[in-house]
Amino acid sequence: QVQLVESGGGLVQPGGSLNLSCQAPEFTLDHYGMGWFRQAPGKEREGVTCVSKKDGITYVADSVKGRFTISMDAGKNTIYLRMNSLRSEDTAVYYCAAIFVPTSCRESLVGSWGQGTQVTVAS
Repeated sequence: QVQLVESGGGLVQPGGSLNLSCQAPEFTLDHYGMGWFRQAPGKEREGVTCVSKKDGITYVADSVKGRFTISMDAGKNTIYLRMNSLRSEDTAVYYCAAIFVPTSCRESLVGSWGQGTQVTVAS
């Protein structure tokens, strides 16, 4: 397991933007895919978007296409999630994940999880 440290999140009005970041231990991005998952109240956790150092962005959920962007700074061992045009249905706990198979964004292949950060979209 690797320790992932998330930051960002909070309360934002509909239509607003937020940034999340997730720092991993050195060399993690060389061996794992990385991604963001979320779990809304009363719902199952779902994959949002994933990226790998070698293959770039490997997955973007339809529900966030055109609004959310994942990026990676390999030098800082950090991934980011830029969330624009936020909607109430984006309210969830967002989790950073290190994925055993870099080309996958499947929850079953996640090796380590961040602690989770709350994103609340409300007026």
